[in-house]
Amino acid sequence: MTVQETEVLVVGGGLGGVAAALAAARLGRRVVLTEESPWLGGQMTSQAVPPDEHPWIESQGATRSYRRLRQNIRDYYRRTYDLSDDARVAPLLNPGGGLVSAVCHEPRVGVAAIEELLAPHRADARVLVLTGHEPVAAETDGDRVTAVTVRSRESGERLTITAPYVLDATELGDLLELAGVEHVTGAESRAQTDELHALEGPAKPLDQQSFTWCFAMDHHPDGDFTIDRPADYAFWRGYQPDIWPVPLLSWEDVHPRTLARRHRPIFAHPDSPRGHVADDWWNYRRILSAAHHVPGRYASDITLVNWPQIDYMAGPLTGVDERTRAGHLEASRRQSLSFLYWMQTEAPRLDGGTGYRGLRPRGDALGGGDGLAMRPYIRESRRIRAELTVLEQHVGVEAREKAGLPAGSEVFADSVGVGAYRIDLHPGSGGPDGPSTYIDIADHPFQIPLGALIPQRVENLLPAGKNIGTTHVTNGCYRLHPVEWNIGEAAGALAAHCLDTGSTPRAVRNDPARLETFQQLLTTALGFQLHWPEHLRTAAL
Repeated sequence: MTVQETEVLVVGGGLGGVAAALAAARLGRRVVLTEESPWLGGQMTSQAVPPDEHPWIESQGATRSYRRLRQNIRDYYRRTYDLSDDARVAPLLNPGGGLVSAVCHEPRVGVAAIEELLAPHRADARVLVLTGHEPVAAETDGDRVTAVTVRSRESGERLTITAPYVLDATELGDLLELAGVEHVTGAESRAQTDELHALEGPAKPLDQQSFTWCFAMDHHPDGDFTIDRPADYAFWRGYQPDIWPVPLLSWEDVHPRTLARRHRPIFAHPDSPRGHVADDWWNYRRILSAAHHVPGRYASDITLVNWPQIDYMAGPLTGVDERTRAGHLEASRRQSLSFLYWMQTEAPRLDGGTGYRGLRPRGDALGGGDGLAMRPYIRESRRIRAELTVLEQHVGVEAREKAGLPAGSEVFADSVGVGAYRIDLHPGSGGPDGPSTYIDIADHPFQIPLGALIPQRVENLLPAGKNIGTTHVTNGCYRLHPVEWNIGEAAGALAAHCLDTGSTPRAVRNDPARLETFQQLLTTALGFQLHWPEHLRTAAL
């Protein structure tokens, strides 16, 4: 077995992992960055989900490097595509014209934008990237992680990497389990967290947010791109969770905020204002807009399917054995393919017919097989037991009002960034009682406290993604693209800073002078925003 040494090891090449590697490299440290899939970028690329962002993202609420990432995406389209004159000069070009983000884009463009950020640091091997490598073991000595072993998914060869600082940026917090770092999974009880929307009964570790195997498609009305009928299509065609009003494969679903039944077809009715969020699914996560290009260049838009019909509620990915986990992953793929087949063959059309056979799966745009993304979209990870756990009463509008707390989100003296998004939990696996329904509630723009990045015991492992010290509830607003990036960038900067100063992460957080020095580094060297203006901190999303 080969052994390699570095200064900062980042395991997991999603948005948090990439940001962590960039921060540590910019601060002069050598980094090894591993990722199990062929693409870096996680939820933005291999999982294929366009950025979910807050309404102020163009002017604030993100780090300098995240803004650079967004600009790289827009510039790539301007340099490379046959844009219309209006689109080319639009300062806030939204390539896909989707409604969830001002920069909806194709996953491979996200990969290119990330590679552009990393290129200067890869040129001199300050950042060594190992794609196609998954963590399989970790070695510890007391309260320190001394080495992590990764395995090539192609050759099976193993590489052991040693580093004074190890960052877990995996999608499911894999290192927390491998290294025995104290952590939580699933939904806590109200008795544990005193959160307004926590479970009234006992905690349910297996009640984890649904994950989704996304896919992309374009539409050619005169074509027929019907896929083979999935073997278990009959099962998915009749699958109806107790929390759902009809079988899941339908244009009927549940409104996340009100839980009322709603009807939302794939295409807007001709009499509706095209593209309104309440009208249709096609425009919701559209990643390529034909209207942005010279007339006739593209015959169809491309849209990304990350819709309720393919949220996998039948079981979780953590807290189960490997065979069960693999079974859930495969079943999720079949659910997504079944929905595609249903849309092509049975879905009610606006003209009274059935089936849109011109829907063409675009796995080629996602780098995956069977028309699907490379990897499933993961919403919830294992979460460290942290020095500070972010609770609903820190950020939730209703929770703070009922607790008699001041208007606005909690002010954290140890802030290492900001974020904003509603507390948005998709239906969960629920455990033995079946799936749990949506929690989609208002919150305030919030800060990211450093204490949520510090494990209670372990000294040199830092979370760099969705595995920070949140609860099941607050994970719903700390899991989105710009927040994950900010978390990872803060973790990478903290590792580099501790190597420079000889401090520990815990000492940085708990010593006011050291904390101030680190926060100045974040704001001056890396362009972090640590506080919201008061009028936004007290706003409600």
